Amino acid sequence: MMKNAKMAPRRRAIGKRSLAARRAARFAPKNILRYPRLDTVLMVEDAIQNADDYMTKTQLWRSLKKKVMYQTFCLIIDYLEHSGKIMFDRRDRAIIWIWDPAGVAYYKNHPELKALKN
Repeated sequence: MMKNAKMAPRRRAIGKRSLAARRAARFAPKNILRYPRLDTVLMVEDAIQNADDYMTKTQLWRSLKKKVMYQTFCLIIDYLEHSGKIMFDRRDRAIIWIWDPAGVAYYKNHPELKALKN
């Protein structure tokens, strides 16, 4: 490198991005270091479903049966939220399991409960 050459300073983009932009950035392959295995995803799902009380993200991560990298755990949580299985309580950021396959099957089998098409 040349000693006298000035290097342009690197600038960061300042400002808030939309939720869709942040979510798209999380699922981009270049940002993911490790993909979770299926048994790890199922372990996290089971821990959320069988929890006695609603836990925050950090409390859930610490209560898992085996150690998981936090980045991998966050990817699993993002996937579960994106797929509609969990949601976050806005007040205390607790994770709530909302997926109900028995309820979905009930509504699919009753034609009088189906939504009208536009």
